[in-house]
Amino acid sequence: MLVTFGLYEYFNLNTTELGFFKADSIGVLLLISLCVIAIPVIIHGYRYIEKHNIDETPQSRGIFFGAMVFLIAACGTVYLSSHIAVSWIFIEITTLSASALIYHHRNIRALEGVWKYVFICTISITFVYIGILFLSLSLKEAGIEDMSFESLYANAGRLDPFWLKLSFLFIFTGFTAKLGLVPMYTAGIDAKDKAPAPAGALLASILMNAGFISIYRMYAVMARTPLQHWANTIMIIAALLSVFVSAVYMTKIKNIKRMFAYSGIEHMGLVVLGLAAGGIGVYAAILHVILHTLIKPALFLQYNQVYWVYQSKSIYDVGNYFKYNKTGAVLLFFGFISATAMPPSGLFISEFLIFQSLFQAHYILILAVVLILLTMIIWGFGTNIFKLLFTPPITIDESRIPKISGYESLSQYILLALAVYIAYNPPVQFVSLLQDAVKILP
Repeated sequence: MLVTFGLYEYFNLNTTELGFFKADSIGVLLLISLCVIAIPVIIHGYRYIEKHNIDETPQSRGIFFGAMVFLIAACGTVYLSSHIAVSWIFIEITTLSASALIYHHRNIRALEGVWKYVFICTISITFVYIGILFLSLSLKEAGIEDMSFESLYANAGRLDPFWLKLSFLFIFTGFTAKLGLVPMYTAGIDAKDKAPAPAGALLASILMNAGFISIYRMYAVMARTPLQHWANTIMIIAALLSVFVSAVYMTKIKNIKRMFAYSGIEHMGLVVLGLAAGGIGVYAAILHVILHTLIKPALFLQYNQVYWVYQSKSIYDVGNYFKYNKTGAVLLFFGFISATAMPPSGLFISEFLIFQSLFQAHYILILAVVLILLTMIIWGFGTNIFKLLFTPPITIDESRIPKISGYESLSQYILLALAVYIAYNPPVQFVSLLQDAVKILP
């Protein structure tokens, strides 16, 4: 049904439906990427329920898959929303459905994670609501009642700068909880750590995309006003702090799932830097989001097998993964290369274009700082991954290690290969959608 819906929206591009939804290029791009990710996530969700969690009941299984369907549906609706208030409503639904997934294990750590997530997301969604109120005040003073994005784009020059500044500040800050950006990034870290790995794959990809497209559309309003430079400054500060936070934690973190989660913060920081730099950076930012959507779930899904072998997510308890699961170990190695944007990773192309846009925009100092921080991230990430792959574990009972079929890693190989293919040999239709998505910004 989801794939059919994605194809329907693609063939009905730029068609307004039900008054509040429009399949524009960026929405369709993210919706198609959601369709691609949902298939392996649902399959591995079933494998997780079947193999990894023996305490499952029909009720817990039903809640797990029901919440997953609600999360997928809500994210898809956010992508297609043409009205800022409707986006806000469905972003709140993602909070509720994600909370059920985070609390799936029903232990004290899951309870702590879900309360943190709900608390921070409630504050963030309140910020967005306040921002929408300020935006409505600006619209009211201009004599405009329509809050659709098309109306905002058409009348951006008539909006009161004071209320528009406040509106962007609150809306941007609120949506950083979903995007995984400073200051609200902590919600996503605990969520991805405590949730089952298939759910973490969704939280680290399609949910972050919901935050991205919401910020992107609001930024498109600012780009049509003299306040664009001010908005760029706010975004650059948040992006730099996000990459810095990621670098600090990635060099010290010993929890495998949290390491993957902090890697996402780094990438979203780079995405926002690309938007702020403008030019080719906007194209690169959207491409980076799509490629990240393919790569990061591959790592989270592979974590299922890592946990199956070691029964731990601490880097101190793992090692010599090549010996116990060669197919999965090779996947993790390529996943590390992909996530750190080293050739032949698809992310290498988008990151290079983001760096080029920063250079062209004369953000030389920012570019230098980012390169230093990324070097630290690669070192921290690589230290843990190579420890997992090659260093013998301190204690392990090899007689209890399960035999894992190579087919368990097949979907992750396909995702990584697809990211490389899209980056180095993109289909004409994909490039066309990307170029149309960039045109949302003036």
